[in-house]
Amino acid sequence: MPQADAFSRPSPLMNIAAVAVIIASVTAIAAITGLLPSAFSHKSDNPVALSSVSLDSNAPTAAGPCRHCGVVESVRQVQVKGAATGVGAVAGGLTGAIVGSQFGRGNGRTAMGVAGAAGGAYAGHEIEKNLHTTTTHRVVVRMEDGTARTVYQSDAPAFGVGEKVRVINGALAAQG
Repeated sequence: MPQADAFSRPSPLMNIAAVAVIIASVTAIAAITGLLPSAFSHKSDNPVALSSVSLDSNAPTAAGPCRHCGVVESVRQVQVKGAATGVGAVAGGLTGAIVGSQFGRGNGRTAMGVAGAAGGAYAGHEIEKNLHTTTTHRVVVRMEDGTARTVYQSDAPAFGVGEKVRVINGALAAQG
């Protein structure tokens, strides 16, 4: 008499589907978190360190270079991730738990549900932050004394590369 509670293996097609879902999820999480490079990467090959102009009270003011004058060296758009409210994490966690609990049996089903909830919560959190991304502009100005200053603006700058500007209180103005 055969046993009714005998353990049966899932079909190979179900195993392939489970592996495909896991690979797609890991790839999506890596892409969302920035671990995979994208076509819109804004990494600089030549990072410019932020520096400030030293104020020397003994230096002559009329004979030296203009302390606030410089030339725009580069203008780049920078993506800044927004703050997450937690809604994405909750929605992702619930979705991940539901999908994860569809795989396995007994304790395996519970483990897959927990793993799906954790992965879904993380993915939902990152997706929500990416939805609230803002674009700012980073302008690097090479000052007349040789230092570089970086100015961040929310609007597109009115000055292009090579134009002479003044940096006054962290804002750009025409040099005149």
